[in-house]
Amino acid sequence: MTISENTKGLVLAMASSAFIGSSFILKKKGLKRAGATGVRAGVGGYTYLLEPLWWAGMVTMIIGEIANFIAYIYAPAVLVTPLGALSIIISAVLAHFLLKERLQKMGVLGCLSCIVGSVIIVIHAPQEHTPDSVQEIWDLATQPAFLVYIATIALLVLALMLYFEPRYGHVNILVYLGICSLMGSLTVMSIKAIGIAIRLTLEGVSQVAYPQTWLFVTVAVVCVITQLNYLNKALDTFNAALVSPVYYAMFTTLTIIASAIMFKDWSGQNANTIVSELCGFITVLSGTIILHSTREQQPVSSQGSVAWYITGDSMKGIEEHLITISNSHYTEG
Repeated sequence: MTISENTKGLVLAMASSAFIGSSFILKKKGLKRAGATGVRAGVGGYTYLLEPLWWAGMVTMIIGEIANFIAYIYAPAVLVTPLGALSIIISAVLAHFLLKERLQKMGVLGCLSCIVGSVIIVIHAPQEHTPDSVQEIWDLATQPAFLVYIATIALLVLALMLYFEPRYGHVNILVYLGICSLMGSLTVMSIKAIGIAIRLTLEGVSQVAYPQTWLFVTVAVVCVITQLNYLNKALDTFNAALVSPVYYAMFTTLTIIASAIMFKDWSGQNANTIVSELCGFITVLSGTIILHSTREQQPVSSQGSVAWYITGDSMKGIEEHLITISNSHYTEG
C-alpha cells in the first residue's frame, strides 16, 4: 500500500514533537544547574555550555528538528506546524514530574484541547504542490506580498531587540518569544525550500548550482542561531510550562501566515475545509491559553510571620529565596 506524503509528514511531525517536548525539560534542568554555579543565560551568561544536561537537551532538540525538517518536505506547513502542540503536552507533563512545575486540572483540559484541534487539522490538511526547482521557490519568496511580510518581520525584530529587550525582556515573556517566533516563521520557509532542494537533488535534479539554494541556507542558519539564543533566555527567565505554549501559539500563527502568503497553502480548497482548519487551530490555541492561565502560582507566606517573596518568573534565579522575619525577633523590651 502506498503511503501518502501527508501521512509521512504527519508521522515525522509527531516524532519531532516528542523529541522537542523532551528537550525543553532537559535544557531547562541544565540551565538551572548552570545558573547555580555561574552567570545565568537570562542575563547574558554562557556557563550552560559546560553543562552536560543542556547538551543532552540540545541533541534531543536537534533530532526533533531534523524530523521536523523532513516533515516539511512531505507535508504543508499548515499541517506540520500546528502539530507542535504535541510538544507542549509532553513538556507540560514532564515539567510536572521532573521540574515540579505543577500541571493543574485545567491544564489537562488544555492538553486535550490541543489533541482535538490537532486531529481536526490533520483531517482537513491540504495536499501541497511541490515546486519543481529552487528557482520556482525563489519566485514565490520574491512575490510582492511575501516581500512586504519579510520587511515587516525585519522591522519588528529590530524594534524588539534594540528597544524592548533592554527595558522589558526580563519582565515580559512576549519580548524574547516574539523575536523567536518572528524569526522562526522565516526559518520554516527557508527550511522548506532547502528540504525541497535536497529532495530534488537526490532525485537527480541537482539544485546545488543555484545561488538561491545557498541564500536559503544562510537565512536558515542566521534565523536558527537567533532563535536558539533568545529561546535560551526565555527558558532561563520564565517558567518552562509557560514558555512552551506561548512560543507555540506565536510561532504557529506566524508560520501559518507566512506559508499562506508564500506557498498559498489554501489555494484550491473550499471554504468549509479552510474554516475547519481554522477551527482546529483555534482549538489548539485555546488549549495553549488554558495551559498558560493554569500555571502554578507562588505559595503564600505562613501565618505568624512577615514574609517577602521575590516573585515573578523574571527573577527565576532568586525566586525561591524567602526573607522571613518572625514576630518574636521584634518583640519589644
